[in-house]
Amino acid sequence: MKIYTLHTIQKLPISLEAAWNFFSNPKNLEIITPDDMAFKTISGDDRDIFPGQILQYTVSPLLGIKMKWVTEITHVVAKSYFVDEQRFGPYALWHHKHFFKEIPGGVEMEDIVDYALPMGIFGRMAHPFLVKPKLDEIFEYRREKLIELFGEFKG
Repeated sequence: MKIYTLHTIQKLPISLEAAWNFFSNPKNLEIITPDDMAFKTISGDDRDIFPGQILQYTVSPLLGIKMKWVTEITHVVAKSYFVDEQRFGPYALWHHKHFFKEIPGGVEMEDIVDYALPMGIFGRMAHPFLVKPKLDEIFEYRREKLIELFGEFKG
């Protein structure tokens, strides 16, 4: 199984507490996900994240095909990091680490996503044409939406 990594860093002109409060609320994931993905939370978003929390969504990641995605919050250190892992969904592996660090003038957020695709060679063939561009688009949308919500970092 080939494992891919997506790594992003974004700085925002908000406090560490404000960043943590926004990202630790599962309901806000819908706000920072592109509309064309038809992302909707089914269950698990009734409280801020905690280890062992199961979140269920419907999502249309590719070609408008609707599917269920189930993730578990496996690790949480308040105002520092949390990890979500897919339990059921479109990937063979999805392990997403979210890091938060206070910096002069704001907060630095780092995402590291390790993921693998199903369907063996067919998944690997689809990666550069379908999956990687879609993930890049999703994280770029998120970057732009966060700037729209919180402003651009000037530090």
